[in-house]
Amino acid sequence: MRRYKQSEMEEVATVLKNDGVISVPTDTVYGICARINSSKAYLKLVSVKNRPATKSFPVLCKDLEQIESIAIVDENTLKLIKAFMPGPLTLVLNKRPDAFSYINNAGTRETDELAIRMAPTPFLKELIKEVGSPLFLTSANKSGMDVCRSLDEIEIECPTLDGMVMGDVSFGKASTIVDLKGNDIKIQRQGPISEDEIIKVVNK
Repeated sequence: MRRYKQSEMEEVATVLKNDGVISVPTDTVYGICARINSSKAYLKLVSVKNRPATKSFPVLCKDLEQIESIAIVDENTLKLIKAFMPGPLTLVLNKRPDAFSYINNAGTRETDELAIRMAPTPFLKELIKEVGSPLFLTSANKSGMDVCRSLDEIEIECPTLDGMVMGDVSFGKASTIVDLKGNDIKIQRQGPISEDEIIKVVNK
């Protein structure tokens, strides 16, 4: 399996533009990504991950404008984005109806939601820019298995990947997940950003 240097940005972007699925280093773990504006790429990501179709993938955006192009951003959401992104924060938002309409959580939910992060590293931000769309980004492992801790492990566990990008990861604490779909703010997963910090920013 081809292993790309981070400097080979154009080649990596071309793989994704051609509906490929690749492994990339993130700020905490190795991830697997595909572009969001292709049902073919999405289905390949489902296959590589061996993930139930009813379970949606987190989406990685490069900036606020890109988030607003696919999700509904209200006042509280905007406050948290400006305070903590890019950073270890995932926001669960309602998807815009016109955004990559080929997927609606397999039709199993009344509302169509997205878990969104902002690109945590310069490499991922530049990759999104080169591809021209946000990316689905999920941890590098088969669904339900432990996260792979090396490129060798990824190659064994996910042999149908179209390539891997080399780079260091810290295996740090996973991001805080905040559900902002309704009127009440719900912390779905505790992480580096505390609930007190979230509430303090929202109440400003």
